Amino acid sequence: MSSLIEAKDLCVSRQGKNILENVFIDIKEKDFITIIGPNGAGKSVLLECLMGTFILDSGEIIKKNNLSIGYIPQNFSPDNSMPISVRRFLKLKKKFTLEELQNISEETNISEILSKNLANLSGGELQKVLLARSLLNSPELLILDEPAQNLDIKNQLNFYNLLDRIYKSREISILMVSHDLHMVMASTKQVVCLYHHICCSGEPQVVAKDPEFISLFGNDMAKMMSVYQHTHNHSHENLND
Repeated sequence: MSSLIEAKDLCVSRQGKNILENVFIDIKEKDFITIIGPNGAGKSVLLECLMGTFILDSGEIIKKNNLSIGYIPQNFSPDNSMPISVRRFLKLKKKFTLEELQNISEETNISEILSKNLANLSGGELQKVLLARSLLNSPELLILDEPAQNLDIKNQLNFYNLLDRIYKSREISILMVSHDLHMVMASTKQVVCLYHHICCSGEPQVVAKDPEFISLFGNDMAKMMSVYQHTHNHSHENLND
């Protein structure tokens, strides 16, 4: 598979503190990569570097020409002072035909909430709307920063299952930061463990046994990862809130 975006030897620091140290990562076509690591490890900064919104100290970002990227930020709060419907919110991103709206609404399970006020959505509904919005430009690469961090377990499962379906149906690449370690191993193809530098990377079951991973997250988490990867390959049919 050809490369969509590649980071070579990234170094980033702020106020004398190293945030990223000699980071290499290559996202290819049809990749599904999840970045994990402790708080303050530089995960969100790495995403910003890849999107070109964070200044590097050194290193290089190489992108495919005219690469289309969809993005879901870590924190998004609707402005309660300016009521806006889901339909109108999506139109702010791109003008689309009625057929396009219908297709993407069905794909992300938001057809029934298009007329709802954005500020009145549940956490699960809002994340699906943000997912729909990120897909409007038919991206080759979808970047998500902690997309399920404020959701309960049921909605986390629903969101990750929906994301997996979109990944398979669209055959796009996904790069995601997640703290939901108990679910990451079942939904991703490759895991990158980051703590300012890349500690380890590879297939989920391999990373779960890596000494660097165990050092960061502990033996109990590593065992849970292996069990979850082995037993949680069924789908969740109920994708509604």
